[in-house]
Parts: sequence; structure tokens; C-alpha cells
Amino acid sequence: MHMADALVNPAVAGTMYVASAAVAAYSIKKVRQENDARKIPLMGIMGAFVFAAQMLNFTIPGTGSSGHLCGGLLLAALLGPYAAFLTMIAILTIQCLLFADGGLLALGCNIWNMAFYGCFIGYFGVWQPLLRSGASKAKIIAASVLGSVLTLQLGSLSVAVETTLSGITELPFGVFAVTMQSIHLAIGAVEGMIIACVLLFIYDARPELIDKNNAAAARFSYKKTLAALAAAAFLFGGAFSLAASENPDGLEWSLGQVAGTEELDADSPAHAQAAAIQEAIALLPDYAFKDSDSAYGTVFSGVFGSAVVILVGVGACVIGKFFRHQKYE
Repeated sequence: MHMADALVNPAVAGTMYVASAAVAAYSIKKVRQENDARKIPLMGIMGAFVFAAQMLNFTIPGTGSSGHLCGGLLLAALLGPYAAFLTMIAILTIQCLLFADGGLLALGCNIWNMAFYGCFIGYFGVWQPLLRSGASKAKIIAASVLGSVLTLQLGSLSVAVETTLSGITELPFGVFAVTMQSIHLAIGAVEGMIIACVLLFIYDARPELIDKNNAAAARFSYKKTLAALAAAAFLFGGAFSLAASENPDGLEWSLGQVAGTEELDADSPAHAQAAAIQEAIALLPDYAFKDSDSAYGTVFSGVFGSAVVILVGVGACVIGKFFRHQKYE
């Protein structure tokens, strides 16, 4: 659901940058108040996991479309909404700058659509109420699926609203919104099951990461759990990424259904400048070596991107002094 620059005008793009930046500033304040240094490695490794998982597009049968994990709800379930939102910003910014995934002008929109709803609406509206009295496997599955469906519906609706307000395309709002929401209903259901599987593994390994009041004995140490998640991230981003569906994602598919093309063009000076900056910065555009179709480019992109997310996630926590040092087992 990464929006391209052609879908938004500078006014809408700027507004969404401001909105996303305001939530980010508040999130920084909240994670400093929480002061849980235990989250530092978890932010980096789970950020890498979400980055890698987003490379694994899964086919939506009977549609010719595909979807991928957004990850905001998954991160919020483990990190809380504020640290999760900051982690999603790191993921989406790295995707935009290093891999040209999502437009630079549209980055504020993508942060709002893919991070805000999952991290905050999914968490406070679904996850927290369902698990308030304690976690169970059934509750984790229900919250994962319901939260994913709800937040992807909101995100896909926002794409249609932002595109319509921008007024630079002739996409009819009603048809575009219904098309986006119908395909993302299916994508949200699959994402919910993926999130549930990940969280059930973590609940079994370290139940207190899901339910702080759970006194059940952990099956694995904290470090072993993180190591398993890190290994999964590098496997998904590396070898497994080659198995990703080649079908267009939900947004591209919706554009094809409504506008007859999966890509739109915009030729304003702001769009041209954003495209030039992104082209100059992107080391691995479209998760590949420049001017090469080699599969090694995809594998390298997944591994390299996962490593960068870990470094940025941990580095931001240390440089920004989000947490004071605490020991953990």
C-alpha cells in the first residue's frame, strides 16, 4: 500500500508530513517516559522482521493481486503503540530512501496510512480491549485478525481520500475507495493470520512480552527469542524473498481496475524534484541492483535492508536517549 508521488499533490503531502511528524514527536516523548530499555533490541529486530516480511508479497487467490504485511499492529502488540510507530517510521523511510519503495513526496501519507492506524487504532481499538483481562491464544488470534482487517480498511480508505483531495488524478472516489477496501479486506485477513502466528510463537517463548502480568515460565531466554526472530528476518529478507508473488499489490491492482493502469504520472516541479532526489539516493531501487535483473539483488536487498533497520532502530534509541540502561535476562 505504498503510495507513489503521482497520487498526491504537495499540499496534501505536506499536511500528512506535518500530521505524521506531530505523532512522531509525541511518541518520542512517551517512549522516554516509559523508559524501558528492554525495547531497544526488540525495536531493531522486530523492525527488521517487518521490513523483511513486507518483501514477501502473498497472492490473493482469484484476483490477480497480492498483499504484504503492514506490521504496525504486530509491532504495537510487542512494543506498545509509541515505540511501534517510531519503528514503522524507520522502516518506511529506509524503504523510501534506499529502495525507492513508495514516493518521497508521499512518505508522510505512507507513514500515516501504514503506521498510524496499525500502531494506534489497532492497538487501542482492538488489541488492548481484547487482552485487557489477560492473554490467551484465542484472544491473540482474534485481536490479530480483527485489528489487521480494521486498520487496513482505514489505511486503504485514507489512500482514496488523499488521492481525491489531491485532485491530480481522475479516479472517481467512490469506485476507487470500494475497490481499495474490497481487496484490502482479503489482505487484512491474511495479514491477521500471519501476525497471529508470529505472536503465538512469542507468547509461547516469552509470554510476558505479550502479557506483562503473565507469570508462566518462559521456554526460551530473551536473547534466544530475539535471535530466533532475527534469523527469521534475515531468512525472509534473503532467500525467501525470491518466492514473493509477482502480482501487483492491492494499491497497484486497484489502480489497474479503476484507471486501467497500475502507474500514474505527475509532472509538477515538486514531483520532479522528489523523483530526482529519490533516484540519486536509492542504492537498490525496487530491491535490485541498478540496471540488473539478477536475483542476487533481491536477496542482497533483503539482508542489507534488514541490517540497516536494526542499526537505525537501535542507533536512534541510543542517540536520542530514549531509554536509560536496564539489564534483562
